[in-house]
Amino acid sequence: MPVIASGGSEPPMGNLQRPATSGVPAVELRGIVKRFPGVVANDHVDFTLALGEVHALLGENGAGKSTLMNILDGLYQPDEGEILVDGEPVAFRSPRDAIAAGLGMVHQHFTLVESMTVTENILIGLDRPRFRLDLRAKEAEIAELAERNGLRVHPGAKVWQLSVGERQRVEILKVLYRGARVLIMDEPTAVLAPQEVEDLFTTLRSMTAAGRSIVFISHKLGEVVSIADRVTVMRRGRVTAKGLPSAGMTKPQLAQLMVGREVLESLERTWLPPGDVVLSIQEVRAQGDKGVEALRGVSLDVRSGEIVGIAAVAGNGQSELAEVISGLRTCQGRIMVGGEDIANRPVRKVIARGVAHVPEDRTGVGTAPNLSLVDNLIMKAYKDKPIARGWSIDMGAARASAEELKDSYEINAPSIDTEARLLSGGNIQRLILAREIESEPRLMIAVQPTRGLDVGAVEAAHRLLLERRTAGAAILLVSEDLDEVLALSDRVAVLYEGRIVGEEPAATADITRIGLLMTGGTAEDHAAGDDRHVRATGGGHP
Repeated sequence: MPVIASGGSEPPMGNLQRPATSGVPAVELRGIVKRFPGVVANDHVDFTLALGEVHALLGENGAGKSTLMNILDGLYQPDEGEILVDGEPVAFRSPRDAIAAGLGMVHQHFTLVESMTVTENILIGLDRPRFRLDLRAKEAEIAELAERNGLRVHPGAKVWQLSVGERQRVEILKVLYRGARVLIMDEPTAVLAPQEVEDLFTTLRSMTAAGRSIVFISHKLGEVVSIADRVTVMRRGRVTAKGLPSAGMTKPQLAQLMVGREVLESLERTWLPPGDVVLSIQEVRAQGDKGVEALRGVSLDVRSGEIVGIAAVAGNGQSELAEVISGLRTCQGRIMVGGEDIANRPVRKVIARGVAHVPEDRTGVGTAPNLSLVDNLIMKAYKDKPIARGWSIDMGAARASAEELKDSYEINAPSIDTEARLLSGGNIQRLILAREIESEPRLMIAVQPTRGLDVGAVEAAHRLLLERRTAGAAILLVSEDLDEVLALSDRVAVLYEGRIVGEEPAATADITRIGLLMTGGTAEDHAAGDDRHVRATGGGHP
């Protein structure tokens, strides 16, 4: 099995030219087949990654992308087919084998120890040094690696001190330090602010210019068009478009390749006059799970027929805000829904006031994974007629209701008896939206409603939210996808470190200003340019 060295002779960062992508590919997958009980996840898949390129891998949820990349990362072994690295066949039995061959995956969800430094996190799991660690020497080594690859982060900083973008740089440094020449990046921009996305893309271009190759998995098609050299599309376990040049391709074209039909880039939104205030949040404060204040005097109104979007980078209090409104977290202050204070009331009382909640955690909070579609769909209606029959449940009525919702919300499952855990992410989200919308809420709290969903599922979720808005519901949309916030919202409020730091109509919102506010900048920073923003965020230094 070949081992790709870390490459101490890389050219210095600067005016680098991207290496030619001809010759022996960095990685080649031939005829990969992977079966699971009842499904063929990969059906004779071919994929070629050239030297020095960014190759985007696209597909709907359940198309087989993750399975293919888990095979390449050594987590799964293929049932058929072969993997070639630098033209030589290899067999990976674990991620350790893959990293030894120069392949590393940067996962969407970070795996860092917050109480440890950047250097300590990077060294975790390595065999060497075996007996004595010269931490200062290792910090200097990692600082040089970070500088060479354009990854601004202080090796001595504690992880808890870092922004989300800086934590991602640490994850990238972890695989680079282990000698990775091929990086698999799974939804790398899912939790980044616009400026952090730009920084990441600058880093990726620097790395490909230095000869590294990158597999880029994303549902954000605008970013794919911007960063990728070539695109491969999978559908239902098979490759439907292999290695297409991305130059000249448009988002609608990519979307059609993914789902096999035209997908609307943005849904038509009709202007609605704002109605009465449905939700009034007044000086709300709340503790986070770590015992520090996560909400620091938040005040905000949401009116009938209005979507108010919360723009924030992960960890700035948006999850806690959704939880205090829905009754899942205690707080100080007042939360008025229809004129009644629901702060610190039981969840059942909150639901009775007409509040629906689409939670961020679909399986831990939004569904009971081991229960059937029927059980999950009637969770808010089992005490009401016609499903309730005295003290018991009319299972005939429950099943009829579940069948109707399964069809009308296009939940793709073998039957209504299928356990929720067996559904794809998009179908779990459809299930949750069906249950919450059918309760005809006056207020909806939608948290990350489309995270990790493909373009077809995103379009369906957006359509459902806009229909509820038209029906007169007030909607509080919490999303780390700024494009989604601007596309759906009537007003945008920026939340930073537990405070509302800006608010403006979405139609006239300045995306650069909002991005700065999301990362700790100010209106003055926007007027002065990026220099103040860099000083405000600290550039990774504690």
